[in-house]
Amino acid sequence: MPEEEEEEEEEEEEEEEEEEEEEEGEEEEDEEEEDEEEEEEEEEEEEEEEEEEEVEEVEEEEEEEDEEEEEEEEEEGEEEEEEEDEEEDEDEEEDKEEEGEGE
Repeated sequence: MPEEEEEEEEEEEEEEEEEEEEEEGEEEEDEEEEDEEEEEEEEEEEEEEEEEEEVEEVEEEEEEEDEEEEEEEEEEGEEEEEEEDEEEDEDEEEDKEEEGEGE
């Protein structure tokens, strides 16, 4: 009988060890899955950040272009005003000359 009891105990111990090993294996798998999920989340966050940066860059470029266009339009407007002023001055001079000749 004692031999049978020893064998039973050994079998029980082996079964317990196997169960523990299985549990450890499952825990490791769970941890690996969690790590993978975390990595995926980090990658997604990085991609989102990159997309946001690209959008910001595009917006900044558009703003710069708009500002440049405004500046060009202002310069054109100023040039036109100067030309108009010059024309008016010339017209006034011509009028004065004509008046001077008329006298």
